Amino acid sequence: MAHTKEWNVHLDLFEDDKGATKAHVVLDTGTTALTGRGSAHCNPADTDVPEIGDELAAGRAMQDLAQQLLKIAERDIQGPDTPRPKDRQAAG
Repeated sequence: MAHTKEWNVHLDLFEDDKGATKAHVVLDTGTTALTGRGSAHCNPADTDVPEIGDELAAGRAMQDLAQQLLKIAERDIQGPDTPRPKDRQAAG
């Protein structure tokens, strides 16, 4: 049976006082929320182009979020009875 779901993503970008661009992305599935983070730093020898910092930081935050989703899916595929590594038990 076909169904449709809507997941909402909210992305915030900000620059700190040291010139680093930071991104914070939240995925709200309606039942849970996941957060991804990313940052970008301009090399002092490079021309400062804010859009590039935004793109890098946002891309890295979304990549962080994507990795979290893939790990959750992998865990769900394995099933609840599959032993997990100790470092994942506390986070899961």
